[in-house]
Amino acid sequence: MNFLRSCVSVFFLVFSFSFFSCNSTSSISQNEPNFPKTEEPQMSSITMLFAGDIMAHEINFKAQNFERIWQDVKPLVKSCNLAFANIEAPVNSKHEWSTYPQFNMHPEYVQAAIDSGFNVFSLANNHTNDWYLDGINATRNYFEKMTDVFACGIKSNPSQKLTFQIIEKNSWKILFAAVTEILNRPDYASWIDYFPPKKHSELIEELKKIQSQNEHDIFVLSVHTDEEEYKKNVTESHKKFFRQLIEECKVDVIWANHPHVYKTFETVTISDGKTEKSAQSDSPSTKTRKAFIMYANGNTISGQRTSPSLTKTANARDDTGDGLFIKMTFEKTSSQVSIRQIEPHFITSYIQPDGQIVLRLVDDDFIHCLKRSGLFYWAKYIESRKKIYENTKGNSLWQ
Repeated sequence: MNFLRSCVSVFFLVFSFSFFSCNSTSSISQNEPNFPKTEEPQMSSITMLFAGDIMAHEINFKAQNFERIWQDVKPLVKSCNLAFANIEAPVNSKHEWSTYPQFNMHPEYVQAAIDSGFNVFSLANNHTNDWYLDGINATRNYFEKMTDVFACGIKSNPSQKLTFQIIEKNSWKILFAAVTEILNRPDYASWIDYFPPKKHSELIEELKKIQSQNEHDIFVLSVHTDEEEYKKNVTESHKKFFRQLIEECKVDVIWANHPHVYKTFETVTISDGKTEKSAQSDSPSTKTRKAFIMYANGNTISGQRTSPSLTKTANARDDTGDGLFIKMTFEKTSSQVSIRQIEPHFITSYIQPDGQIVLRLVDDDFIHCLKRSGLFYWAKYIESRKKIYENTKGNSLWQ
């Protein structure tokens, strides 16, 4: 009996100790100081790809399978949140296919590009009014019916000053506008975002207005330039004009096209005139921002190089078969947006054995594939194109 009493006493002692120990621990926990947490700045990113001209010569639209054009480049395009291209023709299913000098393409040709990942289009160029108001309206109506596809450059009525889009993607807002400095004919020019050099001051005022009145993270402007085709030199007038657009209109990305050959690209650092104090110094410093200029990305798909110089010296026509895809990654925090990475990718028009022109990324894998297939002339030709591109990239300022 004494033994039983002793066991019960021990049990209650252990239980009491455990009970009060738990309460004591809880009490200490509640009295711990609550230090404020320092939150890391929330950062998000967006990727955008910029291509060149989507054209439709007869050799392109006579092909049976338009999806085949994009097969090799599709993974790259699809890897981006937004992919930009210039549609170098009216899109009108009621009018027959048409090649140079008055282009017209059908919706299924554009749809193949959309299916490959392109979702932002410039419609303002020298061929926009190739088939007059009917072609202009058909093109605008086609793109207006699309979901999650954006396009600028054509007006819904001629009284509009300038069309633009606010593209919302992954918590980002992209302000996009597209203008052309050149038209092949004057017909219905008031229905197009057409600003020839003599109207640059008017364009600048319109861009200032939409930039200041619309909340955005990045301002992208497409410019179809009035300059000589097939020339790779960058004109001093466009260098000056583009810098003016960046400084005065706060454009972040200028994406130019027209000459059907690719040109250099560069980042520029602009002072916005404001001063701020850095964390490292009490002395005020001028705040700067970086912008990016693509002077021309060349042809994305076309039929301008149907006889590549496989066994002779290349000429300017060979350049029309090459182009650039430039992939840009942007980052933003609560305080700023910045360019994190710029990746140029060289593409080329390759003529398949059955005659269809398709796009290929120019890299060592493609060259080795041509050699393994016994296509040594093609392999040597692509190697020569790759060297030209590498020299161009070496002369370009980026990052």
